Amino acid sequence: MKKIILGLSFCAIVFSACKKEDECPYDVSTASATVAERASLRSYLTGASLPATEHSSGVFYNITEPGTGKNPDVCSNITVKYTGSLVSNGNIFDSNTSTSGSTFTLGGLIAGWQQILPLLKAGGKVTMYIPPSLAYGAQNIRNNAGELIIPGNSELKFEMELLNVQ
Repeated sequence: MKKIILGLSFCAIVFSACKKEDECPYDVSTASATVAERASLRSYLTGASLPATEHSSGVFYNITEPGTGKNPDVCSNITVKYTGSLVSNGNIFDSNTSTSGSTFTLGGLIAGWQQILPLLKAGGKVTMYIPPSLAYGAQNIRNNAGELIIPGNSELKFEMELLNVQ
């Protein structure tokens, strides 16, 4: 009997010490834009007559295709086609519009993406207007050649298609 209890205790310790491969290291972002950031984006969208809904976080978005597949969460691997540009001048700083897109874990991306992409299903399309605090904040972002591509405190626009959710 002692051997059975000892064996079961050993198994319990070993299995509880093992890290599950399914565990997700990400938490849902609770970041929120400031009143000034929200007002700035709202003013831009109104002045340009662009349709957008304000998310509780302060990201503005327009879903043009909701999709029909699975909704992602922060632990999902997502495949997206996207174009990212600066709201201030329209300069494109990054894109992948190939049919295969780019694959990321949603929880490892900027808060603006984490807030809005779960509203889509696979196959969905959205345009997002992201305030600085839900993107890169005051940080200057440079490309591999050292060129400044996103100045600190920039508002960003992303046109995205959610290709796949895993």
